[in-house]
Amino acid sequence: MTDRPIDREYDRIILGFDPGTNIMGYGVIGITGKKFEMITLGIIHLAKLENHALKLQKIHERSLSLIDMYNPDEVALEEPFFGKNVQSMLKLGRAQGVAMAAALHRGLPIFEYTPKKVKKSITGNGNASKEQVAAMLQSLLNFKELPKFLDATDAVAVALCHYFQSGNSAEGLSKQYTGWDAFIKDNDDRVKK
Repeated sequence: MTDRPIDREYDRIILGFDPGTNIMGYGVIGITGKKFEMITLGIIHLAKLENHALKLQKIHERSLSLIDMYNPDEVALEEPFFGKNVQSMLKLGRAQGVAMAAALHRGLPIFEYTPKKVKKSITGNGNASKEQVAAMLQSLLNFKELPKFLDATDAVAVALCHYFQSGNSAEGLSKQYTGWDAFIKDNDDRVKK
């Protein structure tokens, strides 16, 4: 898919990122009512850049470019998973942080999800493979051809996971409670007496 401006209106747009230091996936979904569709997906190819600082610069520039092009309402990112290689995890965390900073720079709320949460949300199995996630997305979003790099479908999965986790409505995101008392006060009709 090629990145191009959106030619229709959506109630809500979510940009998802699958952070990486060699390949970083992104995916954009649009929501209208209770229906969702994929707008675009792709990767930011970073392997040819000489050092980590240049990779971070490219992530920042492309993240801002995607935000400006698709004007999302929220940004969802996959959290770095804990691995044995501390150096790799540190670099991955920096990549995620730079994408987060781009979203925050544009005043967008950010949400993070663990890889297990994303996989479980899409496939029902927190240990699903990238291929299983991609196959389920193909079914849910009706696209025919899988991208060469599944980092792109992983990013769409993060965006869709956020949609599923947020109660499938923008209203579900705006309500935040400081405790049970505040929740009960606003939701008296949901409390059994």
